[in-house]
Formats: sequence, structure tokens, C-alpha cells
Amino acid sequence: MQWLDRMRPPSVAVVDLQGMIGPAVRPMDFARLLARLREDQSVRAVVLNIDSPGGTAVGSEMIARAVRRLREEKPTVAFIGGIGASGGYMIAASCERIVALPSAIVGAIGVISYRPIVYEALDRLGVQMHVGKSGRLKDMLSPFREPTEEEREKEQRLLDTLYELFVEGVASDRGLEPERVRELATGEVYAAADAIERELIDATGDLDDVIDWAADQAQTPRRVRLVRPRKGLRGLLLGRASAALVAGLLTELDSSLPSGGGYALYTGGRP
Repeated sequence: MQWLDRMRPPSVAVVDLQGMIGPAVRPMDFARLLARLREDQSVRAVVLNIDSPGGTAVGSEMIARAVRRLREEKPTVAFIGGIGASGGYMIAASCERIVALPSAIVGAIGVISYRPIVYEALDRLGVQMHVGKSGRLKDMLSPFREPTEEEREKEQRLLDTLYELFVEGVASDRGLEPERVRELATGEVYAAADAIERELIDATGDLDDVIDWAADQAQTPRRVRLVRPRKGLRGLLLGRASAALVAGLLTELDSSLPSGGGYALYTGGRP
């Protein structure tokens, strides 16, 4: 399809990244989309329109890596129009510039793991859970019993490793010292003005400002092309409304399951 790309007029691609990374924003699909934009000769710059609390640590890193490859080829800028938190901020930081609405909230650098502990509820219902396993720690994230001290330590070690990867990635992408990022990486969120002061973002503005900057950097006319990931089989079969319903159900299901790898996720409210 490269011949078709050459026939298209030069443009600035605007890509929405909206919702939780994993259930709503499918990391593999989104990474493939960014790879296509990297190869599309008609796309001269890319704007990521972000409103996301984050999601799975693995999915957030996968998209961030795809963004870094993209920015090596074309001007790539993030616009945070609501929430750019945790994994959502990780992805924004991988762009060469971040602009946020003054009312946006930014940050929540950190990793969280959570799961329900349901054994007391099952006891009250008279339900017993039998677990057969090979491997002493195979069920260490089980919701059917309290974790042992050894399991708590191992889980925390895993989260600390993911945390350091997050910190080092932000430090490298933003040109900051890792120790400076650790000071900011308490899991808290910042208003846009405070985020500028802490060098987590570059400026405040709106989406039009960001598109203007991207077009200027690419030295291309201000022609906008809205780009979305290709519909998967679920979307094609069910249609937009039904697919949205299923995506919502998957989000609820995903958030209720045990977390084995940690989340780069902000769990608070929104402005």
C-alpha cells in the first residue's frame, strides 16, 4: 500500500489513545498502528491525543516502545486532554513533547498490584477451594488465601523492578536524572501547571496548539488526518455500540482478575 501512501497529501496524523490500556486500548493493535504511521510517507507528524489512567505495565511499555521508534522518524507529540496518568503518562513521556490542558492531571508514576481476597466470603457460603499444583509458589497470587511473608516479598520485588523500569524510562525520555524522577514518582498526580514546574510536561494548551506545533516541526501544511486502529473481528461482527458494551464488560472483568504482572494504573478520580 506504499503507492497509496504516496498519493495522499502530506498530513498530521491525530491518534486517540482513550481509556484503560489493555481492555480499551489494545497494546498490540495500537503498536501496529504506530508502525504503519512510521512507514506511511504521507504522514509527516503524529499527535497522540491521550486521555488514559494507564493500565497493564506490559501493555503500556509495548506502546511506549512503539512511540519511541516512531519519534525517531517523525515529529511526535502528546496532548493530554483529561488524564495522562501512570501508563498513560509513560506513553506521553515517550513522545518528544507533551502539552496538556490546564485542567488535566498528570503523573501517577508508579506500579500497583491488586486482587480480591475472597476466602472469608467463601467460608461463609460453605464453599471450599481445592488447589492442586506442581511448584511451591505456583499459586502465590491466589485470591483464595492470604499470601505468606515470602510471597509478599517476592511480589514486592517484582513491583520494585517494574517501578525502576518506569522511572528509568521517564528519566531517559524527559532528559531528567533518575533520582529526580524517583522524587516525583510517589504515585501522586499533578495539575498541569505543577507538572510543568516539575518538568514532567512542556506546556499547556489545546489540541489545536499541538497540531500547529507538529505541522510546524514537520514543515508541512496543517492538514489533519484522524487515524484509528483497524477494527478487530469483535468490532466487525458486533458493530460500534455492541463492541463498546463488550469492551466495557472486558474492562470490568480484567480489573477483577488477579494481577500477575502489575499495573501502571491511576485508580483515583478525574477532573
